Amino acid sequence: MTLKICTWNINSVRLREPSVLRFLREEAPDVLCLQEIKTPLEHFPREGLRALGYEHVVARGQKSYNGVAIISRVEIEDAGQRDFCAKGDARHVAARLASGTVIHNLYIPAGGDIPDPVANPKFRHKLDFLEELRAWFGAERPHASILVGDLNIAPRPDDVWNHKQLLRIVSHTPVETEAMEAMRAAGGWVDITRAHIPDGRLYSWWSYRSPDWNAADKGRRLDHVWATPDLAMRSGGSGIARHVRGWEQPSDHVPVFAEFEI
Repeated sequence: MTLKICTWNINSVRLREPSVLRFLREEAPDVLCLQEIKTPLEHFPREGLRALGYEHVVARGQKSYNGVAIISRVEIEDAGQRDFCAKGDARHVAARLASGTVIHNLYIPAGGDIPDPVANPKFRHKLDFLEELRAWFGAERPHASILVGDLNIAPRPDDVWNHKQLLRIVSHTPVETEAMEAMRAAGGWVDITRAHIPDGRLYSWWSYRSPDWNAADKGRRLDHVWATPDLAMRSGGSGIARHVRGWEQPSDHVPVFAEFEI
């Protein structure tokens, strides 16, 4: 079975429910992983999802902040969560497909504006979060797994609009990209997007501050789809739904997708 799996930081699922439903109608992914749903689960909008055939939801909610959800039209079961940095934040949830494949949906902290872990507790939190991920994957090396989400790091020079200018900007600093690479290597994860699109600039986020995001095109690739090597071998196409950034009342992120034979 070929499954299309998408990740999207929706920046409030209740505010952007029409966009979620439009995306599901037009692109028909089998599984959609959302970050920053920003709602407790009792207020998570399910009726419209069910009407489109997406009857399965595994999620962790949080009022006004964070929150992650895995929406599926194929059967999934709850595979748990981890409370990184013991903060009680809803930043991770996992679901298991009938095949046994586990999907991890992550929302890594943004890290604030100052790339200094001493001066900026938010940046310290981000680095600690990455270190806990590295330690977890090193101790329990994953298999038959897919990891998606807003990882809030653009790791490669061609994952940002200007590598030199962004080296001191949070999301592209060397300390972050090195921590991300250590975490990826610890789990043996394969960057599926770059496996299929190895060359050229790729972005999944454009700031709200830009008066014309499309013309300026000052983007970053903050959203990722990774897989363990056993599944990476069975991965088909990948892509970034850039056009969604132009929809009415958009998120500043767009969906990123990949297909797998599972």
